[in-house]
Amino acid sequence: MHYIVFDMEFNQDLSSLQDTKVKWSKYPFEIIQIGALKLDSHFNRVASFNRFVKPTIYGKVSPFITQLTGITTEQLANEQAFPEVYECFVDFIGDSDSVFCVWGMSDIKELFRNAEYHNLDSKHIPNQYINLQPYVSKYFGLPVKNMLRLENAVEALHIPIIYSFHDAFSDAYYTAEILKKIYSPSIELCFYEPSFVPARPRQHKRKIDYDKLIQQFEKMFNRKMSKEEQEIIKLAYLMGKTRQFLK
Repeated sequence: MHYIVFDMEFNQDLSSLQDTKVKWSKYPFEIIQIGALKLDSHFNRVASFNRFVKPTIYGKVSPFITQLTGITTEQLANEQAFPEVYECFVDFIGDSDSVFCVWGMSDIKELFRNAEYHNLDSKHIPNQYINLQPYVSKYFGLPVKNMLRLENAVEALHIPIIYSFHDAFSDAYYTAEILKKIYSPSIELCFYEPSFVPARPRQHKRKIDYDKLIQQFEKMFNRKMSKEEQEIIKLAYLMGKTRQFLK
C-alpha cells in the first residue's frame, strides 16, 4: 500500500467561460496544477509528481488565482490539457490499494468532478482517503469543526518552512510532513463515493399556537378578545409573516 499525498490548485474565471450554453454552476473548479508525493507504508518518499494543466473550461486564469498562486494564463499555454495530465497522474498512483491523503476534501471532490466533466474513467483513482484537517484539530485538543489552515498547522507542528504556500507541490509536501508528525493507528481510512448525495433532514411543519397568541393579547389588554378581534389578530399575524409591508 502507498499513501498518495496530493494537493491541487484550481481556477474559475467566469468572464472567460468557453461554453456559456450550460449553467456555470455545472462546471467544476478547473484544475491547473497537481502536486503529489507517493509514500510507502513507513512514510518514505518513493516518487513525486508535479504537473501544470492547460485550462480548457475557462480561457484565462483569474487575477485572484494569479495573485494567490503566481500561476498565469501565459505560463499554462504550452502545458497539456487535463485528460493527458490526468492519465499521467493515474500512472503515478499505480497501486490499486493506494490511499489518498489530503488537507481538506475539496481536492478529492474536484478531482472526481474534473474527471467526470472530461468523461474520464475514475475507477483507478483511490476511493480510500485520509483527510488530515480534523485530525490535526483533534491533535491540538481543538473542536473537530475548528479547521486550521495548512500554514497554521505547519507552524504549530514546528515543521520547517522551506517552500512557499499555495503551490500544489509545496502544499502536498507540507501535508506529507504533517502526516508523519501526527499519524497514529487511531486514524481511520474513509471511503469517498462521488455519487453519494446526503439526505436532507426532513423539516417538521411548524404550527401557529393561536390560543397562546390570543392569550398574549388578552394579557396585554387585560380583557377577553371578542371573536371578531381574535380573527383580526390571526389575520394580522399571518399578513405580518409575509413581510410584504416592510419598507
